[in-house]
Amino acid sequence: MSGRVVICECFARDGLQHEPAIVSTADKIALIDAFTAAGFPRIEATSYSHPVKVPAFGDADAVLTGITRRPGVWYKATTPNRIGVERAVADLAAGHGANEVSLLASATESHTERNLGTSREGQWRRIEEMVAVAGDRFRLVGVISVALGCPFEGEVPPERVVEDVLRFARYGVKIVTIGDTTGLGTPAKVRRLFRMLAEAVPDVIAVAHFHDTRGAGIANCMAAYEAGCCYFDSSFGGVGGHPTNIRYGSGRAGNVATEDLVNLFEMEVIATGLDLDRVMEASRLCESVLGRQLDSKVARAGFAAARHENA
Repeated sequence: MSGRVVICECFARDGLQHEPAIVSTADKIALIDAFTAAGFPRIEATSYSHPVKVPAFGDADAVLTGITRRPGVWYKATTPNRIGVERAVADLAAGHGANEVSLLASATESHTERNLGTSREGQWRRIEEMVAVAGDRFRLVGVISVALGCPFEGEVPPERVVEDVLRFARYGVKIVTIGDTTGLGTPAKVRRLFRMLAEAVPDVIAVAHFHDTRGAGIANCMAAYEAGCCYFDSSFGGVGGHPTNIRYGSGRAGNVATEDLVNLFEMEVIATGLDLDRVMEASRLCESVLGRQLDSKVARAGFAAARHENA
């Protein structure tokens, strides 16, 4: 194989939302700066979630103020509703905002009700309003949760996910994250869905965001790559999933471990554009901040000796 992929490092947002203890603002800034130094072209930096419901991100503006930015890097913030977008707009106007914001949707009624507190149609009315508030200030990223299976409703028709991506496209959204929220995806399902998306919505970038709940995360990433996907989300040490106060599904909710995904791509001569030494430094920093070993095999074994030199 040969090619190039874009990896978004999600530890600072999707990772930390799952942690029972709140990480300090200074540590978050140090982590994001380490991700920037390692060469990640996209970094999920924070969330404009309600600070009472998700207190881990009550310091969103302080984090975005404190980080050292690199030109050309996209720093993403999650905006779950209109108020979140308004906060993002205010921070951007103050000179320290995100340049990429995500808009949340779910592929099933049951998950929409539990995760977003509205109906499927209600979520699209909300997204339309958020797009209008955002204007052309940010690069907008759609997010579709439970796209490969729902813990409440079971199988999700891939045609529904395609229609949701088309709906995002009608709002001018050019990047859409395909989320396997509780790890129900398989390589066959992933290949089918990503091929359908490539055919139906070729102008939209589909991002593979797979949780490793059942150990299939990296296999699903390779299946997505084989189907033409070049954009991936992951989190150092496999940390993350959903907020600590949300309980659905079973087992660990964690993301694909960044170290392991990067190692596999590089071994397959698929360039990540990352500085592998600094990736390992960032991995150690993540473990130091959380005070424990994380679920990454490469963090213990190191990158493969015969590794691809990035172009």
